[in-house]
Amino acid sequence: MSGFRSGGSRAERSEVQRRLATARRGAELLDRKQRILQAAIDGLQERAEEGTRAWETAARAAARWLQRTTGLDGADRLLEAAPADAASAVVQWGGSMGISYPESASCTVPAAPPPGGSSALAYAATAHRTALEAAVSAAAAQRALLLVSEELAATRTRQRAVENRWIPRLEEQLGAIERRIAEQELEESLRLRWAAGLM
Repeated sequence: MSGFRSGGSRAERSEVQRRLATARRGAELLDRKQRILQAAIDGLQERAEEGTRAWETAARAAARWLQRTTGLDGADRLLEAAPADAASAVVQWGGSMGISYPESASCTVPAAPPPGGSSALAYAATAHRTALEAAVSAAAAQRALLLVSEELAATRTRQRAVENRWIPRLEEQLGAIERRIAEQELEESLRLRWAAGLM
């Protein structure tokens, strides 16, 4: 039972009918939100997969150039060519349906000291910059997918709660109130007949 106690008045019936209409509208809106989020997830999934493939390709190329550079120039020359400062990532946030998620990301890589080794060292530096930019972009796409997927799961849970608990509970309350009102009307009708001497 829902714990709802009612004397069976028409005002209470109107209140429960209003709450039931609100619950049904809420379930419709949650269903609509689910469809919108699912469409967004499909696009984000594709973007995340493309970003991951681009990052993996760039990382493999960077690893090849690193191996070549290490063989040609040695580890000491490689360390000397590393920039002194760290790279920084900037994430542009956007959103829809009340969710904030990364729409894009960019990476700013500090200037490297002039390479003093072979041409493979310059290619390795360029390949690693490209791989870093691809990694930042892929991470933003995967984070966006994760955040929207979590919101979709939460929306599904809310919709199930409304449809499987709240609406049936309100329908039960409305039925009980309507039965009480019908009983009261029958009693009133019988009283009026009895008073009129028809019984």
